[in-house]
Amino acid sequence: MSKHAKTANGLVKGLLNSSRVFVLGTALLAGSMTMLSTTHAQAEKILRVGNDGEPQSMDPHYISTVQTSRISDDMFLGLLTYGPNGEPVPGAAESWTVSDDGMTYTFKIRDHNWSDGVPVTAQDFIAGWNRLLDPSTGAEYASLLYIIEGAEAVNSGKEGAKIAATALDDKTLQVKLTAPAPYFLAQLTHQTAFPIPQHAVAKFGKDWVKPENIVVNGPYKLTEWLPNVHTKLEKNPEFYDAANVPIDEVIYYTHEDRTAMQNRFRAGELDVARDIASEQISWLRDNLADSLRIVPYAGIYYYAIRTDKDMFRDARVRKALSMAINREAITDSVLKTGELPAYSFVPPGTGNYGEPAYISWKDLPYNEKLEEAKKLLAEAGYGPDNPLKFTLRYNTSENHKRIAIAVQNMWKQIGVQAELFNTEGKIHYADLKVGNFEVARAGWIADYNDAQNFLFLGEERTGPLNYAAFDNPRFNELMLEAEKEGDLKKRAELMKQAEAIMMEAQPYVPIYYYVSKQLVSPKIEGWIDNAPDRHLTRWLDIKE
Repeated sequence: MSKHAKTANGLVKGLLNSSRVFVLGTALLAGSMTMLSTTHAQAEKILRVGNDGEPQSMDPHYISTVQTSRISDDMFLGLLTYGPNGEPVPGAAESWTVSDDGMTYTFKIRDHNWSDGVPVTAQDFIAGWNRLLDPSTGAEYASLLYIIEGAEAVNSGKEGAKIAATALDDKTLQVKLTAPAPYFLAQLTHQTAFPIPQHAVAKFGKDWVKPENIVVNGPYKLTEWLPNVHTKLEKNPEFYDAANVPIDEVIYYTHEDRTAMQNRFRAGELDVARDIASEQISWLRDNLADSLRIVPYAGIYYYAIRTDKDMFRDARVRKALSMAINREAITDSVLKTGELPAYSFVPPGTGNYGEPAYISWKDLPYNEKLEEAKKLLAEAGYGPDNPLKFTLRYNTSENHKRIAIAVQNMWKQIGVQAELFNTEGKIHYADLKVGNFEVARAGWIADYNDAQNFLFLGEERTGPLNYAAFDNPRFNELMLEAEKEGDLKKRAELMKQAEAIMMEAQPYVPIYYYVSKQLVSPKIEGWIDNAPDRHLTRWLDIKE
């Protein structure tokens, strides 16, 4: 079989006629009447988004939260990008071919520029990947590129190591993988695979992403970032498809307080609220039904248990804590917005995986789970005379607080004393990455539709994103075997065995599978509900 071309799908983009305002005016100059004149001014379209968290950085190599990637996705263009439906579509690459063994990809870079007019080249992608993988960069997401041959060796600091990515010419990029990866093309939409403007990084160093220095290749460019207030982006006139980008400016307002964000939406100060306060769901359904969007979402809400803490080294303790959580009560009585109780770490329906590896005690009645949890704690040395005590941390959100209080009360039923501790999101996740916690709330949204993107969080080599510091040799071995397996069925089976090990050990306690919950004004056009919950501003418009 010859090489099979995978050419860019044509994106249907209707030419949007801009409205014009015609102004007739007269003026008196030196006592004389001037000529009547007609001027044309185009009405500026501004999208105002309530973002449920403060951005971490404008540098793609220091991003790990959904709230930050929403902004990054508006500014940068990977080889592939997210289309209107959240699906991977051609981005900086206009076409590509794949070798018969599925391990060599050759991309044709479209003719487009950075925002300062400098052409984007294949070398810019290689430079970006090398920077991400350089150990001195300290990029926590670097392991996502390990599927590229040589990437792990580079990231581990091995002398002489190089990634198997070659610029055949300025517009042709060839990449070799360690094994066939059905998720690779989708992975290229992620910020880890973005190019960097080498000339700007060389000139400004880490300051290249400041508003006055930043250079981008996407539809929007950063003009202002006021921490904990807002981030402003303006349309990039150098974007290759700028003529078909209707919205001129997008402002992301930081709102960890969901109720305050909803109030601003109701007052007409926001066009989109990227999360809701679940306790108000009944009112929202009754009064804002035309704006409320609740959609299945590829993600898991979980509690991470720091396995290197003395009290949590014993898997029986972790299992007892998990068994005592009544997931159905949380989804049905606390949240009430369609979330599903989670008994696996990989959400059902994840691509190329089939049924996930559920917790073995999933179908036990809740009262039996409580009794078993008490027995496990007793076996581990905990009881009325020696109660298990620790701190449960969560980041600012009414929903996280309500869930934490509910879980705290559930744990009381088995004699566990959990003290609640809250910080704002940026601090919370910074502490998780360095292990400064005992038990903590976390969430993971798929970067690409594959079970590996969930399970890699349990691999020892994943580093700071392995919040629990889970290190099971057999789990690690199975994940490496799966990475090298080209047969999708065998690959899925290997990962399922790995997930079963994780679910038995419970370093991560799954609580529920996400749904996306947001408010979108009826005047916003082009918003298409999708499981990845990706809604790039370039695809949207605002009705006059």
